[in-house]
Amino acid sequence: MSALAVLGFTLAVAATATACILPFGVAVGWLLAAHDFRGKVLLETVVSLPLVLPPTAVGLALLQLLRPAGVVGTVLGGLGVEVLFTWKAVVLAAAVMAFPLFVRTVRAGFEDVSPRLLGVARTLGRGPAYVFARVALPLAWRSILAGLLLAFARALGEFGATILIAGNIPGRTQTASLAIFQALQQGDDAAAVHMGLAISVIAFAAVLATEAVSRRRGRRLAT
Repeated sequence: MSALAVLGFTLAVAATATACILPFGVAVGWLLAAHDFRGKVLLETVVSLPLVLPPTAVGLALLQLLRPAGVVGTVLGGLGVEVLFTWKAVVLAAAVMAFPLFVRTVRAGFEDVSPRLLGVARTLGRGPAYVFARVALPLAWRSILAGLLLAFARALGEFGATILIAGNIPGRTQTASLAIFQALQQGDDAAAVHMGLAISVIAFAAVLATEAVSRRRGRRLAT
């Protein structure tokens, strides 16, 4: 598999994983920012775990869930859906590892929305769905965009969880980080450096865009 093909696959995986976590991350971010409920601390802890656990530990947990005898694997097997050691597993690993960063950024954006504006909408008789869709969401869109860019950058470099549930199969599940690892294992330092530089440039651009969006949000809040 050529280096360009690996980079293309990596970009597709990162984009797909980011798109997958978008609705769930926005929902969880809004839930944590705007509501108090029993179990909130537990939910916050579970969502943040991939940030502090070794990626291989996250991958091991996913492997146990998705294996044929696992809780999720049994259901998927009954539906004829294969995940382990396919591109779906690569996307899943990237999504799980990027999800906490996205939720934290989105939550911060919703928390910056003035409670007064939300209260005014409620006093006008608007329901929770209207307040969220027509008031909170438009005001927090920059944070959501920044979160998506940050999640995309994180998904680009996922390695530990991926190698456990998807393996390193050239032409099937091999991403840029896995290709770098394989090149180093084979003693091809030049190929590893070239791939590392290419993925670093893409990640740098994504993080730079994140900072630009965040700065604009900061200036808007200051005015």
